Parts: sequence; C-alpha cells; structure tokens
Amino acid sequence: MNLLHANDRPGSYPASYYAATAAPLAPYPILKGERRADVCIIGGGYTGLSAALHLAERGFDVVLLEAHRVGFGASGRNGGQVGSGQRQDQDWLEKTVGQDKAHRLWELSQDAKMLVRDLIDRYAMPVTFHPGIAHACWTRSEVDHAHTYAEKLRRDYGYDQIEPLDRASIRRLIGSDVYHGGDLDHGAGHLHPLNFAIGLAHAATKAGAHIHERSEVHTIRHGAKPVVSTASGRVTCDHLILAANGYLGGLDRQVASKVMPINNFIIATEPLGDRAASVLAQPIAVADTKFVVNYWRLSEDNRLLFGGAESYGYRFPDIAKSVSKPMLQIYPQMRDIKIDYAWGGTLAITVNRMPCFLRPHGNVLSASGFSGHGVAMATMAGKIMAEVLHGQAGKFDLMADLPMARFPGGSALRWPLLVMAMTWFSLRDRLGL
Repeated sequence: MNLLHANDRPGSYPASYYAATAAPLAPYPILKGERRADVCIIGGGYTGLSAALHLAERGFDVVLLEAHRVGFGASGRNGGQVGSGQRQDQDWLEKTVGQDKAHRLWELSQDAKMLVRDLIDRYAMPVTFHPGIAHACWTRSEVDHAHTYAEKLRRDYGYDQIEPLDRASIRRLIGSDVYHGGDLDHGAGHLHPLNFAIGLAHAATKAGAHIHERSEVHTIRHGAKPVVSTASGRVTCDHLILAANGYLGGLDRQVASKVMPINNFIIATEPLGDRAASVLAQPIAVADTKFVVNYWRLSEDNRLLFGGAESYGYRFPDIAKSVSKPMLQIYPQMRDIKIDYAWGGTLAITVNRMPCFLRPHGNVLSASGFSGHGVAMATMAGKIMAEVLHGQAGKFDLMADLPMARFPGGSALRWPLLVMAMTWFSLRDRLGL
C-alpha cells in the first residue's frame, strides 16, 4: 500500500482546519510530455519548495513534481511549531560530534528559524509568525533538567531567550495542573503550516520555478542525466533532489533504509471564545515531555489545536478519539467542547532523530527524516541543497556527517520492530517509569 493514497483523496488536502483556512492557491498543471531541466525536485513540501525557490533565484531551470498538492504532506498538516535547536539537544550533539560541530549545528538551527521569518516577511506570505513555545514537564527531574539546560544555552551558546517556569508559573500560563514546571522559549514560535507552504510555492513560481501537481513519480532512471517519469510525462535533468520525506515510498532504497514514515494526528475544537484564555494565557504554543509528544496552541480564531498520538501502519485510527484522550488528561474541563476537525499525516523519523542528508548518487541529493522538528530545518534543508548545486557544500556536509544508522530488520521487519519499541516507550510514559 502506498502512503500517498492510503488515507487521502487524490489531488486534495485532508479535511483539516488548515485546509479550511488556507490562502487561495489555484492548482498547478499536471506534467505532460517531455521536459528538460537543470534540476528536478520530487516533493512539494517545505524542503522541495525551499530548494525550488533558492535554486530559481540563482538562475537554475527547476521543475518540481508533487503527487497531490503543494503542502499536501507533513508540511501542510503539522503543529506549526518553529522550535530552537536541532531535534537532539546540545548535550547529545557535543557528546556525539564534539564541541565545534555542536556549535555549528546550533548556529545552523538558529539560522533556520530566521530563514522562516525572513521568507515570510520578504515575500509577504499569508501567514503570521507568533513568538513563544513553552515546554511542559511531567516530572520534577525533567523540570530540573530543563532549567539546567536553559542555563547551559545561555552560558555556552549565548542564547538568553528561555524563561524558566516553576509549577505555579506554568499553571498560570497553560491552565493545567498536571505539569511540574518547564520553560518558555521566547525565541521560538508557531505559524499556520499550510499557508507557509503556499507562500513558499508562490515565491518559488514568482522566481521562475515550474511546479507540477498531480504528478506522482513512478520511476527514476539514474545516470549522467537522471530521468524522472510520471504517468503522463518525464523530466530529464542534470541534478535530482529527493524531498518527499515520509511519502518517498520505494523510490530510493538508500534513503528508505534510514528514514521511517510514521503517522501523527491533530484535532481542532470549535472556537472557544472567552474560554480560550483559560487554556493559554498568552498566544504561545506548547509541547510536553511525553515520548509521544503532546503539543498544542490556539488558532487565530481561538480554537484549540491539539496534537498527539501516533500510529505506525498505513491506515489512520479514529483520530478524534485517539487525540481527545491526552487532551482531556491535560484539560479535563474541555470535555463538553465539540471537535470540529480531526486529521492525520505522515512524517518521517530516523534512528537518532536527526535529519538524514544523503547523496544516494553522484548527482542526487536527499534531505528527510526531520522527526517532528521540520518546519525550520526542512526549509533550511532546501536552501542547503540549493547551495550545494551552487558550489557551496559545507552545510550539507556538516549534516551528512552526522551518524545515521539504518533501521534494524530490513524491509520486512523494521515496521514490527518499530511498533514494539514505540509501544514500550508509550507504556513507560503511562507507568511513569
């Protein structure tokens, strides 16, 4: 079964709050016939659209192929959080790659946040960046670690945007009694993810990139001039960029061995009106310390957008039921609130939860596996791959040098092994181990 078609209608966005409030975007044409390009990009999410924009700005002839609509995948369905740092913290990075590379990776992540904000402003995108992400801790030891880590970032990395929160402070901020404390990162933020993707698409086409929707790639013939084929056309190119993330399927085995698709889900309540202030006292986003993270924020019309729960097969579960359970654990006072939207999407993870940057072939670049931390880093990944084709490979090589293990079990067993591992971690969370 193909994840591109397992849960969605062809050529359509899911019935999400984001799709219901999306900026206007006329469909791009289907690829038909033969096409020649300097660069062909597979995937119309943040990575592919950013690569298309930055390549077109540098004068490359770019063709982007999207199986459904731009922003169809995780880029148009996610929690919209633009976090600080990499997916792994600086302690892990220092132990894994050393102080120098850890500092370079921190600076790259800071540049990624700024890139998102700069693109929104430069192209007058139909999206607002709202500052602030709170991290809510379930245990006292997690609070202690969060506060120690904030001090480390201030001392060693010059990052002074994090405000420590004790139990009373986080209770006032998020209106729930279940957390022991946490912190508030004023340098992070959140946005409408689909409208950001649509803004990138508009900017890329204005710069000269050619986007084709409803143009699912079926085969790639590698060589000096890769040939990328769809049902109704094909593109012959000098360079190929793989930017399909969790929806890459079997198009490249090297990437698939290191990048695993998983599903995550979000619900949107009816507008809360005056009750919104009892959920979040400020217009911030929140993420907690569960292994399967709960994350939430208010929409601009004061709905609670709450994400959580995961699945590891192809078909989505009863989303409203699955996500309401953790929401009500945190906000039992929301039991009478109507759920207006419930949707899911497929992201991609790696074994170590760091992005996977690869050169599967000499003239092929790939970036994926952002592991739930992709709004900023996936956008930066597209720019980084554009820089490679412009002769600047330093940032790509920094990311590609990160240790990146294959998922154990091969194609036959990696799904069952992942399910077993995720089940254990979820059970550990529930038992407080």
